[in-house]
Amino acid sequence: MLRWVRRQLETAYERQLRRSVSGAPAHVAVIQDGNRRYASKQGGEASDGHREGAKTTERVLDWCDEIGVEELTLYTFSTENFERPDHEREALFDLLENKLYEFADAERVHDSGVCIRAIGDVQQLPPRVREAIDYAERQTGDYDNFVLNIALAYGGRNELLGAARDVAREVESGNLDPADISVETIESRLYARPLRDVDLIIRTGGDERTSNFLPWHANGNEAAVFFCTPYWPEFSKIDFLRAVRTYESRAQSFRQAKVQRALALVRAVGGVELDEARSVLHKFAEYVPDSATVEEVEGGDERQTTK
Repeated sequence: MLRWVRRQLETAYERQLRRSVSGAPAHVAVIQDGNRRYASKQGGEASDGHREGAKTTERVLDWCDEIGVEELTLYTFSTENFERPDHEREALFDLLENKLYEFADAERVHDSGVCIRAIGDVQQLPPRVREAIDYAERQTGDYDNFVLNIALAYGGRNELLGAARDVAREVESGNLDPADISVETIESRLYARPLRDVDLIIRTGGDERTSNFLPWHANGNEAAVFFCTPYWPEFSKIDFLRAVRTYESRAQSFRQAKVQRALALVRAVGGVELDEARSVLHKFAEYVPDSATVEEVEGGDERQTTK
């Protein structure tokens, strides 16, 4: 009876959360932590936890599709994971190989136009895993409805270091002027195909750190971060919707702060050079305080500039 009541309450809460989510982050990145601890809690092997975690991954893909997320990046195997025991590492490679082939051939992937690609130093991976990666990328490379990035042999610092070395070599050879180095210069050397800036990072398992994950695309965009205690195999739709709600709250705070800065600028200075500030006010008009509407601010600004 208690279990039935709990399920009913969870269903009602899930519906409430879904109604409260008005939009979706374009790019969600997930640190899938807690597979091994989940397996230990269940009295199983680490590989059991990873298999259960793979089921959660499939559910998250459905949830992303449901609310309109356009890109999902999964932190699946870090450079530090190479230090795990051989048997555990090989079991994880088996799972990765099987899932890559499975996803690449799945009807749902092709029907939804999912592009699968790997990011990271994949040359460190065993040949069989690299072959599975190549197969998945070839099978789905023409799709662009949804992008699934799988971070394998991944380390954020190594990623940035590699890009910096590429730029340094081009400068040294005379093919690149230091004055021409831009954001685009770095981004073009990180991946063959660009990633969107990360809007939301989710980490399961209870640890509150981002573990060197997508530093260029997350920190530069001031991504919202959602930490939760469930292990990855236990991660639920309620947890996912709460994460999205956190992103929306963060985005709203950012918009409000931007409007307040633009409002202060218009009031303090005025003049035609403030077209950008005015455009911010119009774009986010709903966040302008009731005591100072866009029209009132612009009217005051015009009076100031005609004096």
